[in-house]
Parts: sequence; structure tokens; C-alpha cells
Amino acid sequence: MKKYIYTLLILINFSCTNDSYTDLIETDTSINLKWNKAYPDDSIDKSLIGLKWALSYIGALLPTSTNGFIVNNNTITIDIEKLGFNQNAIEKLLKLSDKIKNTDEYKTNNNIDLGRYITLLIGASEHYYEITGVPNTLNEILTKYTLLPQKGYINNSGVSLEHRIIQFSEQNGFNQLFFCQEIDSITQDIYEYETIELLNNGQLRFGIFDQNGIRKNSVDASHTNAGKPAKCMWCHESTIQQMYLSQNNYNGYLTFSDFQNTLINYRESNTTLKFSLIDGVDFSQTQQHTYTELLYISFMEPSSERLSIEWNLPLSQVQNLLSNFSTHTYPEFPFLGILYDRNEIESVAPFQGLSISTSVREASTVEVNHLE
Repeated sequence: MKKYIYTLLILINFSCTNDSYTDLIETDTSINLKWNKAYPDDSIDKSLIGLKWALSYIGALLPTSTNGFIVNNNTITIDIEKLGFNQNAIEKLLKLSDKIKNTDEYKTNNNIDLGRYITLLIGASEHYYEITGVPNTLNEILTKYTLLPQKGYINNSGVSLEHRIIQFSEQNGFNQLFFCQEIDSITQDIYEYETIELLNNGQLRFGIFDQNGIRKNSVDASHTNAGKPAKCMWCHESTIQQMYLSQNNYNGYLTFSDFQNTLINYRESNTTLKFSLIDGVDFSQTQQHTYTELLYISFMEPSSERLSIEWNLPLSQVQNLLSNFSTHTYPEFPFLGILYDRNEIESVAPFQGLSISTSVREASTVEVNHLE
């Protein structure tokens, strides 16, 4: 009896000092990302810059030191806990890492394709929302800000097919909201909402909400060409954009000139503040964001040469596997070569990675969410 009681006391003490299984083991917070050369001038250094911009888009503060990054040959290892993410983002990224590490791709190669990883981070809207903390409802955003009485009216948008009402809060460091309503020009009915907030690393956080204020993966293409949050990132280029087309003046709204000057002033003050940051991406290098775009574009639309490296197969064998698939070129980046559609060729890959959304920027026929 005494032996039984002694054993029971040991078990109770063990359970009190070890609250969960995760306390018994050290969680691996790193993940290996494989760089696969995609075009003649491509390099792992450029891809590392593109990776840092992508991580910045989802909230990483990115210390200026190399802490959190290890480059070894063609592999970049990142430590998610050392990149300046908040706790919510770390938890979501580690959950995604766990899913990735259980794929055939990672088990076979001990890494995930860098382009696939970027696509999973910003090309899957639900992943982007959950990592950056965009709430499920519009009201949760609006209650955090005080909108100013001034507002702008856009009747000639370069993006929207409808008219737009733009409201905004005062800019207080990296704390500001831009609130857009897509409206019917005749009835004034609201079709949907978009939001832009400022993250504390200087980047913009985008949200899309339906007419009931519920978060959605992409805009309604019948009303606007804004696409998914990744398209917003591409278009805004990490800055508060001014208007590029003239607008009519409407009673009760800022004149076109006053609204334009307001946006420019907000952009300039925001830019000055971003340039003062010690950590993070180099906002003075305004075109470096393109390296992020090249990473996900060359993954979603790879050449046979890139696939030969990615799949570790002879080029002739890859070309034979792809002989029945259609090809195309990418107008903006013709140097990427003759390209295939990832959605079409995934079935012939020698190993399968974590599934991706069918489009990074536009509404997808398949929109993945591995964080459910």
C-alpha cells in the first residue's frame, strides 16, 4: 500500500511540473527553405531579400543582424521565433510549419520550396489574415479607431468598377486606418469594404469584408479588380497611394485637390517614419519588393529548367513529363522563359508539397486554409 501511495505522489508531482506535452520537448521553431534558381540573373542573395520582404508583409520586425537566418548552399533556414513576430503570428507560423514538415516534399528533401512557402504565407488569404491578425469582422477594426469627419469620394478609380468613399483616422506613428466603401453610384448601396492599417514594422495590413462586414478571401470581381490581399500588396508597394486619375468634386466630400494633398501628406510622413526604422526591410530600396513577387510568380509559373532543379531530375526527363502541358510567357517578366501552370503540372511532380491556392493575387477556385 505504501509503495502504491509513493508511486501516486510521484505521478502527481510529475503532472504538476509538466503542464503539457510541449513542456517535455524543445519545440523546433526553424524551417528549411530551398532556393531553386528560376532565371539567368536569379541568386540566393536576391531571393533572401525577397523572403525578408515577404516576412515583413506579415509582420516580421526583422533585426538587422543575421539572427534568425542561416544560408547554407541553396538552403535558407529561418528561426520563426527570432524574426520579430508577435506571439499570435509565431503560433500560426509554427502550426503551418508542422503541416509543411509532414508533407512528402519535406520528408523527401528536408525542406520546402522557397516559392511554395511564400505562396503559402501571402497567397493564401486566410493564412495572411490569421498571421497578421486581421479580425473576422469589420466592426472589430472600426472600434479601434476614430474616423475623421473629412472623407474623399472617388468616381474614377483605376482599380474599382464602382464609386468609392474613403475615410481615414488621424495618423499617429504607425497607427492609422483607411476605410473604403465600394458603393453603387445611383442607389449608394454598399457592395463591400476594404481596409488598410499600418503595422508596427511600417508595412500595410489589408482586409476585405463583404457587405455585412464579414471577412472574405477576395473582392467581388464584378465590382472591383482589387483581387486578394497579395494583389493589394503588389499594387500599393508598401506605401499609402495617392490618386492617379482626376476625380469629380462632390458636396460633403473633400475636393479632389484637397483629398489628393491629404493622401500625399500622409504618405510622406509615413515614408519618413519608415526610413527612420533601424530594423526591418530597407524601404529606401523601393523596388526590392519585386524579388518577393518573382519568388511566387516563378513558383506558380515555373520553367522546365526551374523544375529540373526543384524536382532533382534531368532536364530532358522533366521536359518529357511536361510534353502534354501548355506553355506561356509572363509579359511583365519575359526573362522567366517558357513557363507552365503549377496547377496543371502538380500531379506529375515526383513528390507532393503542402497544397496551395490556385491563384496568389486573384480569387481562387481553390483557396486553402491549413490553419483551421
